[in-house]
Amino acid sequence: MNKEQLFTQIQKKKSFLCVGLDPVLEQIPVHLLKYNDPILEFNKQIIDATKDLCVAYKPNTAFYECRGAKGWATLTDTWQYIPEDLFTIADAKRGDIGNTSAMYADAFFNKDKTEMSFDAITVAPYMGKDSVSPFLKYSDKWVILLALTSNEGHADFQLLETGNGKLHEEVIRASSKWANSDQLMYVVGATRGSAFKEIRRLAPDNFLLVPGVGAQGGSLADVCEFGFNDKCGLLVNSSRGIIFAGKGEDFAEKAREEALKLQQEMEVLLKAASLI
Repeated sequence: MNKEQLFTQIQKKKSFLCVGLDPVLEQIPVHLLKYNDPILEFNKQIIDATKDLCVAYKPNTAFYECRGAKGWATLTDTWQYIPEDLFTIADAKRGDIGNTSAMYADAFFNKDKTEMSFDAITVAPYMGKDSVSPFLKYSDKWVILLALTSNEGHADFQLLETGNGKLHEEVIRASSKWANSDQLMYVVGATRGSAFKEIRRLAPDNFLLVPGVGAQGGSLADVCEFGFNDKCGLLVNSSRGIIFAGKGEDFAEKAREEALKLQQEMEVLLKAASLI
């Protein structure tokens, strides 16, 4: 899915919502435990309940990998269940020496090898260009580089002054030479709202994947005030706030209610910005 196709979906659904599929077996409703793969059933019902309200799904691969071979099978089956017109992100945060990154790229992009072909993958930029380039060799896929994250420890490194701005700004500045905005996105946490203005100066045309709305307390209005561009340019992710909104047999309906609240807020903000 290219940038224009993604923006078309945003306009069609009046939403730039990404739903994070981060299931925890101990937290899913107990009635699902009767299924052969309770987590897959959980994901399928969440997808069925929210697919008309969001434009993307983002499974965090750690929540699957921790379950070994069965978890990997669940991730594969989940990707295959997501409708083709929805953007899919493997939140894997990979990044290693070139030949290793090439294997990671195959793992999440090469359907012939793994039966999965996500549209995008999150990548850690710390090891530099040669650790990112193998992902970019898939010209029809996206790399989403970690820039300014929403976790408590982000300031340990990301805000350090480099002599040419803060470290996360240098990541954006340097990586913008590796690929254009048709292939490169950045992770920018919603809890860093005021930083979006400077990030937009450095990356005016790139889409930004924005975690931290909902359970982490980020403000959607603040994100949009500084983060919108002329193609919306935002994918705002909510995981726990949606998928764990309900604990009973009506968990999917509760998830839909929370997704609908965000979609309706997004519609208002998109209209105010003349994007729909």
